[in-house]
Amino acid sequence: MAASEPRIISVLVVDDHPLLRDGVAFALSGESDMRVVANATDGRSAIEAFREHRPDVTLMDLQLPDMSGVDAMCAIRAEFPDASVLILTTYRGDAQVTNAMRKGASGFLLKASLRKELRDAIRAVYAGRRVLSPEAASDVAAHIGGDMLSQRELEVLRAVALGYGNKRIATELNVSADTVKAHLKSIFSKLDANDRTHAVVTAVKRGIIQI
Repeated sequence: MAASEPRIISVLVVDDHPLLRDGVAFALSGESDMRVVANATDGRSAIEAFREHRPDVTLMDLQLPDMSGVDAMCAIRAEFPDASVLILTTYRGDAQVTNAMRKGASGFLLKASLRKELRDAIRAVYAGRRVLSPEAASDVAAHIGGDMLSQRELEVLRAVALGYGNKRIATELNVSADTVKAHLKSIFSKLDANDRTHAVVTAVKRGIIQI
């Protein structure tokens, strides 16, 4: 009786940069157990491609032209709960990693480390394991146990990042100036920041906000 053919892992690549898509295809071209079955350049086309091809593993860029990779992943998993999505990004922020994993990502890889980690990560995700690049895991570990900003604090911080003063923030959010000051005090404490600029820089670095 002939041995059965090994299962080939089908892969969908979602990224708006052709060099990244070509690089992934090249990296996987020599692997006998995996194959790129489709590419997509934005979130909506990723959802359509997933419906058509039902890939075993989806490589999803975090930053897409029409929506975030996490939003695209959530849309796919809402329709296909068993979808395995490996997030790819150039950003290391611990908040982004935590958010993506909490919403169902199977793993998180930095694009800079794809050459050495991609194949093993795809196989691990296909096998049902979760994957974090060492750099991303280090970022998460460094802030484990820290307090998360509330939704209102995020609104205040985004307004600060736009250069708004306390009075304008109070008007925009329909709260008092004293309430804005209280939120800022809490933000500084949670982010271990010395001032408004430091808070914004820290939040951007950690992926808590984007500007």
